[in-house]
Amino acid sequence: MLTLVVGLLYLVSGRTARSQDATGSRFVCNAIPPGAEPGCGYISAGNRVQSNSPVEDELRNTIIQLRETILQQKETIVSQQGTIKELNSKLTRCEVTVEVSPQGKSRVQGSRRKDYGKNTMGDLPRDPGETIDQLGKTMQSLKGRLENLEQQSVRLPSTNVSAAGVSALTPLPPELRELLRQRLEALETQLLRKVAELEEEKSQLYNETAAHRQRTESTLNSLLERITELEKSNNAFKSPEDFKVSLPLRTNYLYGRIKKSLPEMYAFTVCMWLKSSASPGIGTPFSYGVPGQANEIVLIEWGNNPIELLVNDKVAQLPLAVSDGRWHHICITWTTRDGFWEAYQDGERLGTGDNLAPWHPIKPGGVIILGQEQDIVGGRFDATQAFVGEMSQFNMWDRVLRPVDIVGLANCSAYMPGNVVPWIDANVEVFGGASKAALEICEDRAFDS
Repeated sequence: MLTLVVGLLYLVSGRTARSQDATGSRFVCNAIPPGAEPGCGYISAGNRVQSNSPVEDELRNTIIQLRETILQQKETIVSQQGTIKELNSKLTRCEVTVEVSPQGKSRVQGSRRKDYGKNTMGDLPRDPGETIDQLGKTMQSLKGRLENLEQQSVRLPSTNVSAAGVSALTPLPPELRELLRQRLEALETQLLRKVAELEEEKSQLYNETAAHRQRTESTLNSLLERITELEKSNNAFKSPEDFKVSLPLRTNYLYGRIKKSLPEMYAFTVCMWLKSSASPGIGTPFSYGVPGQANEIVLIEWGNNPIELLVNDKVAQLPLAVSDGRWHHICITWTTRDGFWEAYQDGERLGTGDNLAPWHPIKPGGVIILGQEQDIVGGRFDATQAFVGEMSQFNMWDRVLRPVDIVGLANCSAYMPGNVVPWIDANVEVFGGASKAALEICEDRAFDS
């Protein structure tokens, strides 16, 4: 293009071919407009001929316009380059958002989820709903800017000159148009993918919220049911453990039943308060039977025999005496190691022994009966072996308690419910005329003494 302009300037600049005759004179040839009479003009000063014809003025004006057009085209290209750099920056930020690996719980609670809440777009809000709307607006804005840029680029002025000296318009080069189109499609794809991911996150958050709400409601309902149950069971008692079971007659149909069963145990401690004046013998304060062995654990005083402890139907006699009609605290400990046992009454250890069902584990899944000895699991009671009297604070542990713990229970200086069987109202059922009544054992025992 510049070569064309220089040639044109050379042709119209009034430069003349010079020739010299034998006498040394020079002739200057000038272009004349159509229809003018040919002639030569001679100017002595500077020996140059200058013409101000309309054609020269028109060509000179065309050259000036072309120069201005080139400058404008350069400015337009610089502006477009800035716009493309801005779009490339936006696109790069979107690509970084996609490629960055997610950060982060977890909890609970497992699987890993992308951190879509991170503000990777610079000016996007953190709320998923607002983010989706803002991304849509951003995408439409960028798309419109690219389309406007493409339309303006199509009308870029070229260096072609028409016959009348007016610059013509040529389309943008296909390579640049294709690049802009690809950039637009890539940006739109990235934004749509981001919108889809945010929609998915929004759905997951909704599902998690619904599940958490359901779990919370279920827990609250369970607590309400438990509170209602405690309110019903504690109408007559100050607290769940302040009650006693009364078995006034020696029959085979009065008894209590512990709702909880026992796990497999290699040691145990059982403690209770007893009050009885029955004779001969107080009967069976409690028994534990399992399938295949009705006498897995039994405490019994039958007839004129001393109180006996049975483990797996093996017998040990205990030096206890509780049939004086007063409250007495008794504790029995046993361990499978050598079958060692201890017997406490009112906090004092009165006897020990060993070889009581050594190395035998207490079997799980049986039934604990208060006041009766079982011939089959949970039934077939014998009236002659029934307990007559009152009992309270029947607790059981799966370990051997320390003597200091037993003393604390006996003198009411410590409260330590059983970790296997605690004495609470909701855990004890009574049948056949047996009854439960309020009792604060420590106050009642002090009154008896």
